[in-house]
Amino acid sequence: METLNESYWDNRYQNKDDRWDLGEVSPPIKAYVDKIKDKSLRILIPGGGNSYEAEYLFNNGFKNVYVLDLSTTALNNIKSRVPQFPNAQLVHANFFDLDMTFDIILEQTFFCALNPSLRSDYVTKMNELLAPNGKLFGLLFKLPLDKKGPPFGGNKEVYLNFFKPVFEIEIMEDCYNSIHSRLGQELFFVVGKNLKR
Repeated sequence: METLNESYWDNRYQNKDDRWDLGEVSPPIKAYVDKIKDKSLRILIPGGGNSYEAEYLFNNGFKNVYVLDLSTTALNNIKSRVPQFPNAQLVHANFFDLDMTFDIILEQTFFCALNPSLRSDYVTKMNELLAPNGKLFGLLFKLPLDKKGPPFGGNKEVYLNFFKPVFEIEIMEDCYNSIHSRLGQELFFVVGKNLKR
């Protein structure tokens, strides 16, 4: 397996080798975002890439949106599309080094891009980054766990084994409103910070 480091990801964006990129906000994420009333919430999109989700949120009045990525090319792509997006909220850093808290964290192809050996660390870090009553939501690929990824897949049972010990599971179900090319290949999930654990 290749080393999935900053150079690896930046090269992929420079070479436009980004098959996961939809070129628009994903419909299930858009539908969930459209139900959020409080536009002052602090929202993180880790491994955000070109982040059409950040663009959609920002253009719809959410001004506390942060995109984190290892690729400066990806972050620059956002800035070129949305010049008014605050520079301080385009964070060039490793997810595991981030030291902030957020009300909402949006998962869109980040979990599947990490080496599977980091999945427990991902769940622990997400819990640390969420404020009390915070939510983590988004999409997970329902695909075989291929060692040649990314993307690295999984299924509902596999994901629940990681998330259930740490979070309150609100939703984890087959996604009914995926884009056509991903029908049957996505799970939509919402988990909440569990203050009792």
